Amino acid sequence: MKVIGVAGPAGTGKSTVCRMLARRPGVAFVNCDELAWKTYRPGGPSYAPLIARFGEEILSDDGTIDRARLGDTALRDPVARADLEEIVHPVVMRLLHRTMDEHRAHRTAVLLVEGALLLSSPHVDRQAFDLFVWLYAPEEVRRGRLLSAGLGGAVVRRRIEAQSELTPPVDPRVYPVDASGPPIHVADRVWSLVQTLQERRPLGQ
Repeated sequence: MKVIGVAGPAGTGKSTVCRMLARRPGVAFVNCDELAWKTYRPGGPSYAPLIARFGEEILSDDGTIDRARLGDTALRDPVARADLEEIVHPVVMRLLHRTMDEHRAHRTAVLLVEGALLLSSPHVDRQAFDLFVWLYAPEEVRRGRLLSAGLGGAVVRRRIEAQSELTPPVDPRVYPVDASGPPIHVADRVWSLVQTLQERRPLGQ
């Protein structure tokens, strides 16, 4: 199985592109945000540590963690954001390894792993990936997409600002892809890249 990380800032269409590609036979898609949300559930491995760090203000009336409130609190400063990542990312990485094993057992051919911070978080085991695709697009394009998705202007502004310095590292396994066009075209570019690299050098070798 080939594991391909799909990274890039909010609004580049990572989830949309991955969902399109996952319609192909033998291709599956894992969203790291969804894995993280599972850890937030009451009794989950991130639940108590997050409350201890950020306080009960991140809780909804029913006692569950409100992701929007958590985001507002954690994105206030770099220290808080780093603390959030230190609590959640190692747990997500363990879940991701388990998910990878499950897909190998089911003979998945290509596993796409989407995560904005795959190439920036120090808690990501990048050796578990065969290559990374970095999606990029102008800020005005990304902002427009996030607003079209129904996010409020303040939320979009915070997301854009929080990831303003998010850039890919210089690494031969990282391949930038222009994501400013229609998602179907971006998906085709990503798939062509994967096929080209597979023909040139079997992934994982």
